Amino acid sequence: MKDTIAVRKGEELNPIILSAFLREKLPELPDAELEIEQFGSGHSNLTYLLKYGDFEAVLRRPPIGPIAPKAHDMEREYNILTSLQPYFPAIPKTYLFSNDDSIVGAPFFLMERRKGIVLDTEFPSAVSYTKEIGRCISEKMVDTLVELHSIDYKQTTLAQMSKPEGFMERQVEGWIGRYEQAKTDDIPEVEELKNWLREHLPSSGEATIIHYDYKLNNTMFSRDFAEVTGLFDWEMTTVGDPLADVGVALSYWIQPDDPPLLKTALGKPPVTVLEGFYTREEFVYRYAEKSGRDVSDIHFYLTFAYFKLAVIGQQIYYRYKKGQTKDPRFSQFKILVHNLIKFSLLTAKNG
Repeated sequence: MKDTIAVRKGEELNPIILSAFLREKLPELPDAELEIEQFGSGHSNLTYLLKYGDFEAVLRRPPIGPIAPKAHDMEREYNILTSLQPYFPAIPKTYLFSNDDSIVGAPFFLMERRKGIVLDTEFPSAVSYTKEIGRCISEKMVDTLVELHSIDYKQTTLAQMSKPEGFMERQVEGWIGRYEQAKTDDIPEVEELKNWLREHLPSSGEATIIHYDYKLNNTMFSRDFAEVTGLFDWEMTTVGDPLADVGVALSYWIQPDDPPLLKTALGKPPVTVLEGFYTREEFVYRYAEKSGRDVSDIHFYLTFAYFKLAVIGQQIYYRYKKGQTKDPRFSQFKILVHNLIKFSLLTAKNG
């Protein structure tokens, strides 16, 4: 199953300018013509596959159009990857960062191409799915998150880039503020949800490195699904409450008995609805068992994660409605946001 597409209209890179820059910075590149393809998944940063003969690398840059201050910080993400890679082998190696907008129109970085299987709504046709595969993937997803949370962040640059104290309070207020800035429609449930989040803020335990966008389609597996060979999209990584990371993972982890409101919120349900995959309860149980952490307040973190996901969708829809992006995929995000807000409040009340 091919993981790249032809570059979308309006998101092209200039191959002459880019290749001249790369050959200056990476003189060891093969003597071959630059080929450029695009990774079609994702709704935020733009990611491209660059090929010089047998050499392949991945270029990552912010989305086209105006972006919020401090969002899509390529230099920050590059520094995180470079610092964490020695401690966490699933991170691709980095090659270079550039803040010269004349090369691709925005700051960007170049990193190693990893190969394997990235799952989303279906398995590759060559895979004969079994319940054992689903359970193996579920275990690897939990165990990889536990491994990330066990890294001593004080040995990395994140110690200087993050402020763990008061993390969840800042997160709740920050994401409420982001929603208000990107608001386009009145959703009655929002005020009740905002009040609930402020009133039920838990006391955070020991801070750890958190990926904060941990999900199946950001994860790459070996062909036999026995190993995680890549973990991507580190843009939101910081040091904070590890249960916030678990909450985000759970918000993407759809199970068979979920209502249609949630199951189809992002389109076709992910493969986690197949028999054999963990339920969210099993995911939390294994995380608690492997990490030794108290997960009694996990419903708060899941409620907040649904809200956070709704806000991200709202920001994307705002850009679409204002004409800052013309990607037709974003036209239906209004429905997505309404569904996620409603389900977030439902999760809060049923917790």
